[in-house]
Amino acid sequence: MIYEVRTYTLTPGSVAKFEENFAKALPAREKYSKLGAFWHTEIGPLNQVIHVWPYESVSERNEIRAEASKDPEWPPANPPDMYVSMESEIWNPAPFMRPMGGDQALGNIYEMRIYTYRTGTMGEVLKRWAEAIPHREEFSPLAAGMTSELGGLNKWMHVWPYKDLAERDKIRAEASKSPHWPPPTREFLVKQENKMLVPASFSPMH
Repeated sequence: MIYEVRTYTLTPGSVAKFEENFAKALPAREKYSKLGAFWHTEIGPLNQVIHVWPYESVSERNEIRAEASKDPEWPPANPPDMYVSMESEIWNPAPFMRPMGGDQALGNIYEMRIYTYRTGTMGEVLKRWAEAIPHREEFSPLAAGMTSELGGLNKWMHVWPYKDLAERDKIRAEASKSPHWPPPTREFLVKQENKMLVPASFSPMH
């Protein structure tokens, strides 16, 4: 299983219209494969939409996208000047990650944290995260945990759902008291980023 994470940066004021058009076109796209998640940014880089597509492999991804591109109702009918930039990355799920997709009512907001680690350390990083995750999930579930395969390399993404920002702050404070959290990977860290995301009404993960 792989996940394609597509991040589009849009012009200010156009996110709502993009989501509206995406929702209209989504039934046509889902004739070929299902959407895993869809969010827009609330805190962090603004005017971004992020959509996640699960596939069995890169070759299946290529075949499905080729078929979907022939559909007259896909992609959504957006004006070209709505887009500032578009990025696509392929991610591999960690062994302890539950699959994305389906109807998962997990939270009203999601925090996406992306850590870049030193080259050659990801195997040890995953081992330490695997040991720590059960202790962290005593407080809230992991929505996604993935390593980058194509695009930016040496990256680890973990996504956490919360009811609201107050619950996020409370849970993070409680979890930090555990001797098992966070996993001891700081020695390998190069960079840390985060985004607060709001799921679209049509997102399977909401």
